[in-house]
Amino acid sequence: MDIAIFTIVVLIFSIILHEVAHGYAAQSLGDPTAKLAGRLTLNPVSHIDPIGSILIPAMLVFTNAGVMFGWAKPVPYNPYNLRAGKWGPAIVAAAGPLVNLSLALIFGFGIRLLDMVGLLTQQVADISIVIVVTNLVLAIFNLVPIPPLDGSKVLFALLPYRLRYVQEFLERNQYIVLIVFVVFLWKYVTPLVGILLRLILGI
Repeated sequence: MDIAIFTIVVLIFSIILHEVAHGYAAQSLGDPTAKLAGRLTLNPVSHIDPIGSILIPAMLVFTNAGVMFGWAKPVPYNPYNLRAGKWGPAIVAAAGPLVNLSLALIFGFGIRLLDMVGLLTQQVADISIVIVVTNLVLAIFNLVPIPPLDGSKVLFALLPYRLRYVQEFLERNQYIVLIVFVVFLWKYVTPLVGILLRLILGI
């Protein structure tokens, strides 16, 4: 498979696993919304957003933009059904990036193990690195504490009441703040992907 096509496929399924993780986390806390909506499935048809899952990633890959980005249809959940009080939304939100980080660790350590026993081929290494990097980017980006990204839910759970104005400001201006972050600040975060990649691969 062409590496560009493979990268898009990896991104799509990594995003789907990310969203399904949100649904299972919500269900584990008592909210059946995702299950009732038929979203606790790995069937891409249930999750793919034509623009965010296909068009945008394809444009970025085939134009060699140097960045991988995309999204799927958000898995629905009802925060009022969640156990764990104010931590419920944070737990649900964190589940997605944690799955992406887990995938990066599994395939990264897989590379190291195959290399140790002398079974690592260049093709397997290249494929696995695409999976590792894609999931690291998804994990790091989604943990940025700006709505509607997952990191914002974690931040809001941690904020003391006296700082609730921060949440109100970010929610009110979320798209402006997010655009400013992506355009001007994301480039300062991307080196973290390289640092984590080297740590995982032991290089």
